Amino acid sequence: MTLNEQVLKYDERMIYDLRELYRLHGYTRFKMGKFEEYDLYSKNKDFLVSDSVITFTDTNGKLMALKPDVTLSIVKNAKWQKGCVQKVYYNENVYRISRSTHAFEELMQAGLECIGDLDVMQLCDVMLLAAQSLQKISADFVLDVSHMGIVGAMMEEMHLPADAQNDLLAALGEKNTHGARAICLSNGVDDVACDRLLQLIRTYGPIGEILPALQALCADLPVESALCELTMIAEVLASNGFSSQIRLDFSVVHDIHYYSGIVFQGFVDGIPSAVLIGGRYDRLLRKMGKQGGAVGFAVYLDLLERLHREKRDYDADVLCLYRDEDDPTALSAAVSEWNKQGKSVLLQREIPTQMRFGEIVRFSAGGEEK
Repeated sequence: MTLNEQVLKYDERMIYDLRELYRLHGYTRFKMGKFEEYDLYSKNKDFLVSDSVITFTDTNGKLMALKPDVTLSIVKNAKWQKGCVQKVYYNENVYRISRSTHAFEELMQAGLECIGDLDVMQLCDVMLLAAQSLQKISADFVLDVSHMGIVGAMMEEMHLPADAQNDLLAALGEKNTHGARAICLSNGVDDVACDRLLQLIRTYGPIGEILPALQALCADLPVESALCELTMIAEVLASNGFSSQIRLDFSVVHDIHYYSGIVFQGFVDGIPSAVLIGGRYDRLLRKMGKQGGAVGFAVYLDLLERLHREKRDYDADVLCLYRDEDDPTALSAAVSEWNKQGKSVLLQREIPTQMRFGEIVRFSAGGEEK
């Protein structure tokens, strides 16, 4: 075990690993303060994981918020340059309702954003980084991939009102074929379009194996660019050894008002919910008056505690009991020797209650007595 592994907690070590991964792909760190003007979040509540935001009034009278999100701040500061993209990564504390405790918490979140003149090469690189991020968390992972362009094209041919679209997206996310059929019937959707959507709901499996069937299903829909993106992503990830972990799954859906392209979620064995969530959100840029495209993802480090909850058999490796007359210099030298062996040492004059130790040593100048 290295010194970093001894000293740092799991989530802290993971932050360093992810930062180095993103740096090697040309990403630079984005750093922000704890606060943003509340107006930024109030105008984009649907984009947030939760619309619950902690607010306060600043000394100048402005309504401020403890940041519940990092992406909105990155987009706000993004600059357009033709032929270029801005690549930033972050590890920031956000303040939101935890999915595990359902109470407001300060949560560490890591992730990256790629914003600007986006093309398929940059998109494939982000998807590769998503897979590599999951691999650093656990070798046993799955990255589920969908495309809002395909979902949107199918829904467009149904001519549904806004409420029915939202209900249908919810049914798609739940893989609820019965509910989806009922929505189609109640809104007069023809059988061909309804059956096609139900087949999309059932579409699941390794991306390389499922793509031909998806291409046949969408043969008469205007989704050539979406299918091309999925094909390129499949090829790049397969060439990097990830063919079996990347699955097509159209229950992965995000808000259609913000997301226009690829969307994805990452899962690792031992955690029931997604630890990585991302997608392409060009429509958010349009809403915020920005040019170009944007894609990114976030890693929810608070959830990783379930996977790597560090269990120690004792509170300290060594309990060293000393007396008032013992020499502090000799005692300090003894502690240093234990530390060089990687052992933690607790100095006490008596044995503390309700604590456990690897060994208990009574110090003496002539040598420690166990």
